[in-house]
Amino acid sequence: MGRPCLQGNRQPPAQSSIIVNQITESRVQARMSEKIYGPANPHPLSQLRTELVWEGKYDEYGNRREIDIAGLSMPMQKIETIDQPRSEAAAKGQLAMFERQAKRMDDFRNRLIWGDNKPVMASLLKEFKGSVDLIYIDPPFDVGEDFTMDVPIGDQKETVKKDQSTLEMVAYQDMWGKDVDSYLHTMFERLTLMLELLSDDGSIVVHCDWHVNFQLRSLLNQMLGVDRFKNEIVWYYYNKMQGNVNRFAANHDTLLWYTKGRQYHFYKQQEQREEAVQQLKRVWDKDSGKVVNAKDEEGGVIYIEATEKTVDDVWRIPMLQPADLTENVGYATQKPVELAGRIIDALTKPDDLILDAFAGSGTTLVAAEGLRTERDKKNKKTFYTVPARRWIGCDLGRFSIHTTRKRLIDLQRQLHNEGKPYRAFDVHNLGRYERQWWQQASLKGADEEHRRVVLEFFQAEQLSNAPSPLIHGRKGRAFCHVASIDSMFSRDQARAVAKAVAATGGQECYCLAWEFEMDLRLTLSALEQETGVKLKPIPIPREIMERNRKSPPPFLEMAVLEAEPVYRGGKTNRTVDIKLTKFLPSLAEVPTKELEALKERAVKSGFDFIDFWAIDFDWHPEKPFNHHWQDYRTRKDRSLKTVSEAGHKYPGPGKYTACVKVVDVFGCDTSITVEVTI
Repeated sequence: MGRPCLQGNRQPPAQSSIIVNQITESRVQARMSEKIYGPANPHPLSQLRTELVWEGKYDEYGNRREIDIAGLSMPMQKIETIDQPRSEAAAKGQLAMFERQAKRMDDFRNRLIWGDNKPVMASLLKEFKGSVDLIYIDPPFDVGEDFTMDVPIGDQKETVKKDQSTLEMVAYQDMWGKDVDSYLHTMFERLTLMLELLSDDGSIVVHCDWHVNFQLRSLLNQMLGVDRFKNEIVWYYYNKMQGNVNRFAANHDTLLWYTKGRQYHFYKQQEQREEAVQQLKRVWDKDSGKVVNAKDEEGGVIYIEATEKTVDDVWRIPMLQPADLTENVGYATQKPVELAGRIIDALTKPDDLILDAFAGSGTTLVAAEGLRTERDKKNKKTFYTVPARRWIGCDLGRFSIHTTRKRLIDLQRQLHNEGKPYRAFDVHNLGRYERQWWQQASLKGADEEHRRVVLEFFQAEQLSNAPSPLIHGRKGRAFCHVASIDSMFSRDQARAVAKAVAATGGQECYCLAWEFEMDLRLTLSALEQETGVKLKPIPIPREIMERNRKSPPPFLEMAVLEAEPVYRGGKTNRTVDIKLTKFLPSLAEVPTKELEALKERAVKSGFDFIDFWAIDFDWHPEKPFNHHWQDYRTRKDRSLKTVSEAGHKYPGPGKYTACVKVVDVFGCDTSITVEVTI
């Protein structure tokens, strides 16, 4: 599977049990009249070229499977707008001064997108086809990779394990379900979309290691042509702990650089030498039109001390260490900014557009925004900034989006404080997902059977004669709605369910789904005021997928959040802040063996599970969340304020709505609205 082979006749071969006397006389005569193959009549197999073939590349009739780009394209929803320096100035009534002094670039708003990169890229084609100058991706490339990671909680150095989200788990199963075959098919589909987005003189760099190096290079050779291959770059992380292995330790990754066309951009890079060397000084000779050795007045050649050298295809860049509190954000697959920065500097110019479809911890986007590192002779890092590039990043993991958002807010603040240009960015998501999940194989795609199983584990009564197709069960006085197998519970679905429950006279409904849209709590609060129906979102626990599972796993409602306004000053100079009064995380992504202990901890000190919170002091349901103020924990500083320090000033008396967004240490968000009266 997944290895080069010859593409020949795909008709099934004749069985060896067929004997001559079963062949009709006409077929025997036809065979006898056939010409003998040779130089004058080459056999078709002798003229086929080498091709990488995997299961899923061709359909049952031998036709190449096409990618339904139009069917994948979906409208994106802008859910957050982040221009932290401007928002802080607006909250403090200093917007006019900010607009005069800021160096923010308004030519483009960068985009951070939560979602499967396949529909994301298909959706980007309408606006960005042929417009991306560099694509750098670092996709998963280890079939046995463990995505469980330790995340810090509270003010101290305490950690808790985080599981994959259901979406991440299913995506990984899709990618590796059939070993290299499914991996190649997954990458082929995504690379096809990437090449549609890439400009004619653009470059693509694919990060991998020994697990799939050969397969990815063969795939790229087939898609782009061997002549578009420019370099196999070795990233040698010489500081990796060797461990006790019975072979040579694997201390490098590979970067495969291809160009889309014959024309491309490349800018030579220099790096510091470990030790200076003596080199001949070379100068331009106008008479000969050549570079020659410089000479002194007596005709002797001149030597200089060279402290730099041109970067070759082996990059000695250390991997991040846990003790690095400056750059390491604790994300399992995080790569150094120096690595991404070198790729960007070598292959793009300022203001070029960069895409990272596997954003991870956001390192490529941080480097694109202008942050770089350099090393002195003692191998210490110094951070500096360069002219920014525009960027688009996406990832399927909530924790990835959360981690990236924090890093980029930090960078916005840094650039603004240093008087350097920066760009605002927006957070988007897709309204729905089309996925082939495990249930479609186990339950033959039947939503009815899926709902029966979920309601049984939820210990709810299944309604055979429900008053609405959207009402599937009852638990106590509340109705139950079970979302479809292959969908994400969205705002539109929430509205439809609330109206259906209200029409029956109901007041509560459990909404059970595998995934929920970001910021769904805001919609649920508005719907409760509008319809009088309280929707309770309940993530379906992954444990129901376990074979022979009999006992019900814990069903945990999404996080509980409460907050209140804090007024300061008199009537003429009143300012407003927000105080967090209660937070109870859902713990939906906590491994089962740790759940009971963490439940008790969450009840006693729920604030320990808050990693980030932000306030939009003038929130409107038809507009994206605007970050006026936020506070968050970092690896260096684990403290967290529970009362904001924005001192927000409203334009005049009246009633306003503030929105509070909290993201827990697992990357899951919840939001509520707070009424403010001035």
